[in-house]
Order: sequence, then structure tokens, then C-alpha cells
Amino acid sequence: MRSESPLRALFVINSLAGGGAERVFTTLVDQLSRRPDEIAITVALLDNEAEEAYRLPAGVAVERLDARGGLLRSITQTRKLVRRLRPDVTLSFLSRANVAAIVAMRRTGGAAIISERVNTTAHLRSGRLAFLSRLLIRNTYPTARRIIAVSEGVARTLESDFDVEPQRISVIYNPVDTAHIHALAAQEPAIPVTARDFVTMGRLVDNKNTAMAIRALAEIGTATGAGAEAGSGNLIVLGEGPLREDLIRLAAGLGLADRVHFPGFLANPYAVLARAGCYLLTSYAEGFPNAMMEAMAVGLPVVATDCPSGPAEILEVELDGARSVMGHGGALVAPDDHAAMARCMAEMMGPRHAELSAAAARRAAAFSVESAVERFRTALMEAAPAPAARQAQAVRP
Repeated sequence: MRSESPLRALFVINSLAGGGAERVFTTLVDQLSRRPDEIAITVALLDNEAEEAYRLPAGVAVERLDARGGLLRSITQTRKLVRRLRPDVTLSFLSRANVAAIVAMRRTGGAAIISERVNTTAHLRSGRLAFLSRLLIRNTYPTARRIIAVSEGVARTLESDFDVEPQRISVIYNPVDTAHIHALAAQEPAIPVTARDFVTMGRLVDNKNTAMAIRALAEIGTATGAGAEAGSGNLIVLGEGPLREDLIRLAAGLGLADRVHFPGFLANPYAVLARAGCYLLTSYAEGFPNAMMEAMAVGLPVVATDCPSGPAEILEVELDGARSVMGHGGALVAPDDHAAMARCMAEMMGPRHAELSAAAARRAAAFSVESAVERFRTALMEAAPAPAARQAQAVRP
């Protein structure tokens, strides 16, 4: 039974500088902060970024730390904050924030709930500190009170590769705020776009493999035998990142300098998505691809790589050794197979476009904000200490 005082919850994330995890985090804070008699939320931002892509509700307390991307600083500063605020429960997003929150909540009597947003094994497969990161996660994640995985694929990876007990894991898919997306989609787009165009969206980094989309565009109308309509559109690449100049050079080298456009990060990408013809997801790994779901919400059929994890679950289909297969609202293709992607892109623009568009919108409607928020709320309330323990924790010197 809930005590009269609200649950003291500390929500922790690296920053609000941009990205799918940050968008979902902000949505949760907005929705759950509307129940102040039940949950009192304080947000901790580990990095004090000069620019933030998302705005928190005006009434929510925000603690801006200065970890500057460092794990040790994140842990130290989060521990100090936890000692000062004495939260009943923490909810953290992204690996660095997750580790910091777990360590900070040890021996406090409170509960640490973490939300894993990526396929951890795939995400930490390479890199200078990948081995140490995997070791750190293996030694912290299993001690969290509860882990909320963003997909079944992420959950299974946590079990098999990081020794997390299955009973500690819940799967909650990312929410899609279709009403908000549709309202923004009705606005005028910031850049020119037509129903013949393809769109991809995300950070311009190795994992997103944006080069695959560019190579697939070059393939349409040649290897695929697609008609003029399918092969006449442009590719719009939304997002920023360190590979921008490399990708521009690739497009030029393939004779596509005038057909691949790099407008950068757009505050309202939905107005562009709603007027395009097809969305492309080319990643080597995802936790749960928010941008793909948002594109489907405005009726955009997709072509996605069968990366771990998310796309296959969303499209409700398995590749099972094939190069491509049609699912609910789009096609799944083998990773890095730009020729297979090109064939499916041509099909998306063909006679079945309206049918696939409707199927994409129907599938996105299954991922409602209300359902996800309620499941997060339940996880917070169930993980929190009993009322008597909470009262003792609050007054402990």
C-alpha cells in the first residue's frame, strides 16, 4: 500500500543533447511528473551540456552535474547527489548513467532501476575501452533491482552475455507519441522533400552505417531493374556526426552529389518524414530504433537491416537466412547488403506503396505512450522500499 508521501525518484541520464533515449526519457519525465502526489521526480544530468535538444517540464527539479563524459566523475557526483537527496528509487538511461546509479544506490536501502537502450554486446563489440566496459557492466548490472530492456533481443543478450537473472528483466518497448508526431508532421518542412525521396536519420557514426543507404541509392535502377519512378528520388540524411565529410565524398564518388542531401539535425524531422516515400534503417546494431518507429507512425514504409535488435521485432518477421523478406510495414534485409536494400526500396515505391504505408501506421499504433508510461510507473512503485523503510531512509542522518 502506498504511503501518503510521494515516492522520491531520481531520474538519471548522461545529458539531453539529442537522441532516441533522451527523447523517451523526456517523455517519461513529462508524463510521470503529472502525478506529483504519487511520484516526486528529480532529474540528474551527468554532463552539463551547453545545448539540449529536449526540454523538461517546468516544475521538475533538475540537478546539472559536471561529469564531462567521465565514468569515475559520473559515479562520484551521483553518489554525492544520492546521499543528499536520499531517493527511494533511481531510474537511469544509458550505460554510463546506469553504472553510476547502481553504484550510488548501494547500501542506501533504495532501489536502482536501469533502462538498457542498446544491444549491449553489439554496442561494445569494439573500441579502445570495450573490454573494460563489458567487464564493468557484467559486475554491476546483475545487482540492479530491475532492468528494463527496450526489446526482447536486448533482454536475451543481458541474460546470455552479462549474467543477469531473467526475473530481474522486464521488456518495455519505446513509446511512440503519435498525436505529438502527427501535430509536428502537419507543419511545413524545413527542407524540400517529395514522395519519391528516401530518408534516413541518426548520428553519422560507424554503427549507423549510413554509407549503405548511399550505396543502395546508387544501385536502384541498375541492378534492381527498377522503373524511373523508384529510381528518381533523392536520399535525405538527417543528423550530424564525425562521418559527415566521408559520406559526402562517398556520394560524390558514386555520382550522387546532387541526390544525397545532408541538412543536419532538424528540430522537426516529422514534417520531412511525412512527405517522403520510404525510410531506411541501415544500422549494425540497435536497442530499439526510435526513428524507425516514428517514421512508421507517419505512414512511411521502411527498409531495415536485420541488426540486433529491434527491427525484426517491430516488423514481426524473421530473415532466417534470406537476403530480404517483407514484414508488417516494410522489409527486413541482411546487414550491409546494399543490393538487397535497393531492391526493397524499389518495391516500397511500387504499386504496393499505399498498402505498406497503412500497415506501417497500424504497427506503430501498437506502441502507445500510455502503455509504456504505465509499465514504467509500475516498475518504480514495485521496486521501491516498503513505506516504513522509506520513512526511515528519509530521516537517516
